[in-house]
Amino acid sequence: MRRITRIATAGIASAALALSVTACGGEKSDAGSDSNGGKAAIAYDIGGRGDQSFNDAAYAGLSKAEKDFGIKGTEAEPSEGEGDPDKVQRLTSLARAGNNPVIGVGFAYAPAIAEVAPKFPDTTFGLIDDTSKTGKNIANLVFNEEQGSYLAGVAAAKVTKSNTVGFIGGVETPLIKKFEAGFVQGVKDTNKNVNVKVQYLTQPPDFGGFSKPDLGKAAAQGQIDAGADVIYAAAGLAGSGSIEAAAKAKKWAIGVDSDQYNQAGLAAYKDYILTSVTKDVSGAVYNLIQSVKDGKPQSGEIRYGLDKNGVGLATSNPAFTKMTDVIAAVDTAKADIIAGKIKVKTAP
Repeated sequence: MRRITRIATAGIASAALALSVTACGGEKSDAGSDSNGGKAAIAYDIGGRGDQSFNDAAYAGLSKAEKDFGIKGTEAEPSEGEGDPDKVQRLTSLARAGNNPVIGVGFAYAPAIAEVAPKFPDTTFGLIDDTSKTGKNIANLVFNEEQGSYLAGVAAAKVTKSNTVGFIGGVETPLIKKFEAGFVQGVKDTNKNVNVKVQYLTQPPDFGGFSKPDLGKAAAQGQIDAGADVIYAAAGLAGSGSIEAAAKAKKWAIGVDSDQYNQAGLAAYKDYILTSVTKDVSGAVYNLIQSVKDGKPQSGEIRYGLDKNGVGLATSNPAFTKMTDVIAAVDTAKADIIAGKIKVKTAP
């Protein structure tokens, strides 16, 4: 697998810009026509690969597709403090290189994909976590994060002994507020007397709350000092800091996106990772690559919810599986959500 580093990305972006300048305005690119699904690329979100969470889940899907389909995978890292023009150049470079599909990991890629996709009509673009930008060759891979977060809220309300739990959001965006909304509703539906402390690390346009573990660590410590004994963070790489703080204080942490109990980078804290709200980003990436390889590329909204196991609650920690009353409450809530008996809010 080819991995384009932050430095290399800048160089390729410059080359892509030069190509775009010399091309005729409005000229239809045939870059995608040489690709039959033999090459696929993912462009990472803030934090890049190694976040033990969102980006790593996308990488797992690409890696599995490489092994199963014999494709060549390319990874492209974000640059610090980049803007939409940087993303446009990165996606253009990946598409010109014949990758199909080209997948933007995260809603931040929406404006760039909207600009680049029409120029490469034979290339499928995957856009994870966003439905605002659509097109014939755009697959919007989205999830019912609020449903998985509701289950986390049920678990948190059942295990707390202090009747205080915490939610940490990386950046206050509509997507992350879905996590908050589901979690708070799950807590309150289970035990209305449990207090939920909510904190966001940064506000747009500052997206550092997804990439700075120290911010997550400090926020979690603050909530623990205020009495919280369960901390749920939806904060990308910053979430690893909150897990560290919870573990060192011997409090429960709830992970996000990937099953963080099984992440090698968090092994030192795994005993205190009660569970994780999982999103099958890996499966979504894999399925899109397979659809292109099969000649039937996905497009439009592809939604993953509890009913398709697209979101869920991990049970890797043996301590969690032994909590039979908690597991029973989670299973009941899951069945009620799927049956439509529980309507989970998507905003606080």
